[in-house]
Amino acid sequence: MIEVDAAPFAFKFDPARTALVVIDMQRDFIEPGGFGETLGNDVSHMQRAIGPTRHLLQLFRERGWPVIHTRENHAGDLSDCPPAKRERGEPSLRIGDEGPMGRILIRGEPGAEIVPECAPVDGETVIDKPGKGAFYATPLSDVLKTLGTNSLIFAGVTTEVCVQTTMREANDRGYDCLLIEEATESYFPAFKAATLEMIRAQGGIVGWTTPLASFGIAINQ
Repeated sequence: MIEVDAAPFAFKFDPARTALVVIDMQRDFIEPGGFGETLGNDVSHMQRAIGPTRHLLQLFRERGWPVIHTRENHAGDLSDCPPAKRERGEPSLRIGDEGPMGRILIRGEPGAEIVPECAPVDGETVIDKPGKGAFYATPLSDVLKTLGTNSLIFAGVTTEVCVQTTMREANDRGYDCLLIEEATESYFPAFKAATLEMIRAQGGIVGWTTPLASFGIAINQ
């Protein structure tokens, strides 16, 4: 077992039964011209997560530990995108509209792909998901059962939406979940801070959080 200095208390995991889940590090959310920016957000906040996530990926790859990437996207005919999702708010472009990086959040379009710095390598699982949580309408549960996983390390965006939703789903399914603090971001720094507090509140009601450095120290001991 490996023990990580985390909050609200130490996180212990068996590396043979642990996977890294990287949530939605996609161009549409992180780069200028993507869906995140059409919603009026400052995407520079999101870009802070790229370097730490890349480093975390390297740590897992060096050890041969499983890595799972997710991408929020939809079929070209929008058959898996509820109207309530597409029509919400007043973005300058909606899901499925043509944007600078192709159709917004459509599977196979350039903007729906993961940023190059965090792109999957051969052998890593990629889960396409139509919702916020990575378990809904995806094969993620089956993938984790096949791997024999009981602990999940999390990175990705946004902290308060897709990352937290997936952590809550995983928690309900019995997984121990650790979020790496620098490897996640929000368009709203206050939302990220509040989410980290929510995750580790009440004795880790959703999971644990830890700085990247603490995780690195633990796995290198």
